[in-house]
Amino acid sequence: MKRFFASVFLGSLILAGAGAKTLVVYYSYSDTANTKRIAEQIQKKLGADIAAIEPAAPYSRDYDAVVDQAHRDVNRNFKPELKPLSVNLADYDTIIVGTPTWWYKMASPVLTFLSGNSFAKKNVALFSTHAGWAGTTVRDMEKLCSGANIIATAEIQFGTRAKAGSLVSPQSVIDDFVEKIRRGQ
Repeated sequence: MKRFFASVFLGSLILAGAGAKTLVVYYSYSDTANTKRIAEQIQKKLGADIAAIEPAAPYSRDYDAVVDQAHRDVNRNFKPELKPLSVNLADYDTIIVGTPTWWYKMASPVLTFLSGNSFAKKNVALFSTHAGWAGTTVRDMEKLCSGANIIATAEIQFGTRAKAGSLVSPQSVIDDFVEKIRRGQ
């Protein structure tokens, strides 16, 4: 009889875990799309769904113009309007959010996304990509996830402008991040 109940209990746990849904949400600006590359890698490793955060008014394709605009936007905590996500956040138990670092802060579209959604009682993992120093990006993201269970964070470095698409952080940083997410779900 004890074995029967143990089997039922374990089966219930397995089914509960199998029904858990994971979403990777990210914003990526540049042609090198570093944040997108990492988001897709995480999505594949976890078998998660994925959605891009997109501003309603796209940023200029001129890199220098965007650098100047990003600096202004970050300094005034600007929150651009976003296009609706292709998914419903309420359908997910675990949400992974990725952002490029803009002037040592999260990109403005991610600020809008995190400020405009509730993550209470969700498992949340956060990552930033940067070209030298992530500043307070992840810490600022954590503050906007009030009531969430933060299960993992990562700061992933890429090369500077001349080598913008080159991963500087070891692959183990990403692999460890994914493993922490698996354990935290």
